[in-house]
Amino acid sequence: MTARHALVFGATGFIGRNLILTLDQAGVRVTAAVRNRESFGRLAAWLADRGCRTAPAELIVDFDADPIVRGEDSVWSDVTEVYNCAGAYRFGMTKDEARHGNVDSVRSVVSFAARLPQLSRLVYVSGYRVGGQDPSTVPWSPQRVERTHRRLGAYEASKVEGDAVFQAVADELGVPWSIVNPPTVIGPSSTGESDQYLGLAASLKELWQGTVAALPGDSRTFVPVVPVDYLTRFMTLLPTDPSTAGTAYWVLDDDTPALPTLMSRVGRHYRVPVPRTRIPVALVKRLPQWLTKADPETLTFLSSDRYPTDSARELARRHGLDMPDTTRTILRWADHLAAHRFGAASMDSAARTFDDYAGVRTFRIGEPDAPTVLLPGLPVNADTWAPVAAAVGHARVLDLPGLGMSTGGRGDWHAWLTALLERTPGAHLVGHSIGAAAVVEAAAAHPDKVGSITLVAPFFLQPSAGISARATPLTRWYLRRLGPNALSEKLTGSPDHTAMLQSSVQDLRRASVSANVATLFAATTNARWRSDLAAELAQYPGPIHVITGSQDPLAPALESLSPRTEFSTIGGAAHHPQLTHPDALAKAIARTRGGSQLGTVGS
Repeated sequence: MTARHALVFGATGFIGRNLILTLDQAGVRVTAAVRNRESFGRLAAWLADRGCRTAPAELIVDFDADPIVRGEDSVWSDVTEVYNCAGAYRFGMTKDEARHGNVDSVRSVVSFAARLPQLSRLVYVSGYRVGGQDPSTVPWSPQRVERTHRRLGAYEASKVEGDAVFQAVADELGVPWSIVNPPTVIGPSSTGESDQYLGLAASLKELWQGTVAALPGDSRTFVPVVPVDYLTRFMTLLPTDPSTAGTAYWVLDDDTPALPTLMSRVGRHYRVPVPRTRIPVALVKRLPQWLTKADPETLTFLSSDRYPTDSARELARRHGLDMPDTTRTILRWADHLAAHRFGAASMDSAARTFDDYAGVRTFRIGEPDAPTVLLPGLPVNADTWAPVAAAVGHARVLDLPGLGMSTGGRGDWHAWLTALLERTPGAHLVGHSIGAAAVVEAAAAHPDKVGSITLVAPFFLQPSAGISARATPLTRWYLRRLGPNALSEKLTGSPDHTAMLQSSVQDLRRASVSANVATLFAATTNARWRSDLAAELAQYPGPIHVITGSQDPLAPALESLSPRTEFSTIGGAAHHPQLTHPDALAKAIARTRGGSQLGTVGS
C-alpha cells in the first residue's frame, strides 16, 4: 500500500491548521500549501506549540498565477490526497473578490490535482447551506451570477457557484473527489480554541457585552455547529474509504440546540443577563441594519432548514468516530472566545481562560498552578497586569470577583479566597490597590496558607479619596461612558497608555462591572475597613513587601508599619505603576527580600 502523503491547501486557515494536526496524529506525511515563507513560519510555530510531531513540508502557491504552483511535477508526484480548505471567508466582499477567492481558486486546485499520478482523493470543504449544487449548470451565465449574488450576498453566492464548479471540473478532468459541507466550525471539543469570530461567534460577543435586546428566531431556528477536531477526523477518513468517492457529506451536529436555546445556555454560562424576548426571523430580516447590528449576508443562515446528515453519520459510525457532547463543546468554545476577547487579545500571549473558585467564574492569565498570584486594583483588569506577570515569571493574574471578566462580587471574597488558597498553598499573593485588601483578608483568614504578601499602592495605607467617591450612582454612570484615552489621562496623566486600557474600558461598559467598581471605590473611604485592614496586616506573621510610586506615597505615619515589612519606591510612578513602569514593578515584586529597608526602584 502506498504511504499516505497529504497536500493541504488553505493550510494556514482555521480548518487547515487543525487538519494538519489530525493528519499528523494519524501518521500521515503532510505538505502545507502556503502563500509565502512568513506564513509558513507562523504555521510551523503554531503546530509545534500544539504538539505536532512532524513539521509539514512547505509548498509556495500563488492563486493569482497560472499555474498556481511552479516547479517540477516530481516534487509532488507521491501526493496521495489533497485537501482544499482554501477560500475567502468574510462578509462584505465585492462580487469579484468573492468569486476569485471561492470559484477561481477551486478551478486552480482541481487542475493542479489532475497532475498528481498517485492521487486517490481530492477533498473539498464546501458548506452546509451551499452544498449539493448541480454541476451540469456550469458554466454559469453572467445573469445567473448576478442574480445569485443579489439574493445571497457575495460570500454565500460564490460558495454556491464554487460547489458546482468543483464537481464539474473534477468530473471533466477525472479527479476522484469527496465534499464535506460543514456548518459553523467551532473550536476543538477539548479546548474550544478558535480564531474565527464571524457569524455565531459575533452573536456570542454581543451577548457577552450585554448588547442583545432580543434573541433571534424560535424553537425551529437551526444554526448548527461542528467541532473542528470532529470535522478534520472525518475528512481524513475519506481517502481511506473507496465508497466515499464522488459523494458529498453534510458534517454537522443534528443535536445543536435551536439558536435561542443555544444563546440562552451560553448566556447562563457567561452569567450575563439573557433577554427573554424573542424576535421572529422574518422580522429580523426586515429591520434596518443599524438596529439589528447584523450583517445582511448573515441573515440567510437564520433558517429552520434541516440537512441530509444520514450518510455522514453512517460513515462515522462505521469508522468508530463519535460526535463530542454538543453543549460541553459549545461552552468551551464560548469560554475561549470570551477569554481572548473575541479576537482583541493575542492568541500567542500567556494562557487565558476561566477557572471556578467557590462557584465564581474567574478570569485568569497565566498558568493555573503559578505560585505568584496577582490581584489587580480599580478600575483596571487582569490584562493591564499581564506584562508584569510575564516579567515576574511563574505568575498568574486573576480578576477579583465582579471585576474585569470575573463574575460575582464583594460578598464572594471570603469563599473565593479560601478556594484559591486551597489550590495554591504557600502562595505569594500580590495585590494592587483594592487587590491589596483582598490579599490582607486572605492572609488574616489563612495565615498558614499564605507564604508571603506584596502590596502595591495599598489604598488603606494611603490618604483616603474625597467624599465624591461615595457617590456610587454617579461613579457608575461616569465609568460606563469613559473612553480609553480619558481613562489613561485619569490614571496616568498621559494618553500614552490608551491601548493598554482598551479592554478595561470594554469591561466597564458592562453594567455589572461598573456597578461593582463604583461600590468598591466607595468602600475604600470607609474608615473602619481601612483600620481593620491595617490591623490585620500588622498581625500577619510572614514576609510583607509594600511597593509604592514616588508620586503616590504612603501616609507618613504608616511607613514604619512593621519591622518585618520591606518597602520599595518606584521613582516617577503614581498609583498605577503596572501601566507606567511595568519592568521596574516586576523587578520589585520578584526580587529577593532582604529584611526591612526602604529602596528606590527605577526612575
